[in-house]
Amino acid sequence: MTNVSPILGDALGRIAMDVDALFDSVLQIPDDPRRRLFEAMRHASIGGGKRMRPLLVVAACELFNIDRDAALRVGCAVESIHVYSLIHDDLPCMDDDDLRRGRPTVHRAFDEATAVLAGDALHALAFDLVSDESVHSDPFVRIELVAALARASGPHGMAGGQMMDIVAETETFDLNGVTRLQQMKTGALIAFCVEAGAIMGRLPPEGRAPLRGYARDIGLAFQIADDLLDHEGDEEAAGKALRKDQAAGKATFLSLLGVDRAREQARILVDQAIEHLHSYGENANLLRAIARYSIERDR
Repeated sequence: MTNVSPILGDALGRIAMDVDALFDSVLQIPDDPRRRLFEAMRHASIGGGKRMRPLLVVAACELFNIDRDAALRVGCAVESIHVYSLIHDDLPCMDDDDLRRGRPTVHRAFDEATAVLAGDALHALAFDLVSDESVHSDPFVRIELVAALARASGPHGMAGGQMMDIVAETETFDLNGVTRLQQMKTGALIAFCVEAGAIMGRLPPEGRAPLRGYARDIGLAFQIADDLLDHEGDEEAAGKALRKDQAAGKATFLSLLGVDRAREQARILVDQAIEHLHSYGENANLLRAIARYSIERDR
């Protein structure tokens, strides 16, 4: 990866190892007929991806001195939701992709039925992880995490945004429509990642506005960067097929704003995101580095 600051480079390396280790631990392959399901779950979840969502959870938890192991468990819950969505998104009934993270998609490496079940099982695993007593001693904190993750991943969040994305293949969206789509499809889980730290730190909802503003802005910046990479990027570096939205005639930030204006808007959003963190001092340096990286990455 290019354009990674030292603080972020170290954090990305560590989170990748920690996430893989946790998935390896909870997805031990049983010696029974479920073996293929666990193999498919491991294929999708171990050894790939940027791990930005778990890293966001850990970075947000650092603001409130939350135990890293507890933060990592919540981060892996979000990653489980993200990975399940990728498995289903790649299916022939959705995007029909053959490659994900530089490897065959789950339905290609296994079969469609196993891919559906692997996605379903990872969805369930997310709530198993986040509701465990090791995440937080207070059951009210755990239930708030469960409720927030459910909202972020359901019809008012990621799944709803995915439905809008499907509809976008046959309907024309304006800038407000595309923004709402991406705030649900991509932004809702990112918002949960950041707010999870505040929930675990018992910060009242009325005190979370700066963190919500940060998450909203980097979520949109991240998606604009994705659109730019889809337009200009290298498929080998991305590890997946590119330029599919353009081929499908979908409205995107790029098609509506143009390349130069979209790139400038992403920079403005990152600056705004960083400004939201001014009261957190040096404890938010990792969050600031993540914001900058969201538009400087090459995949």
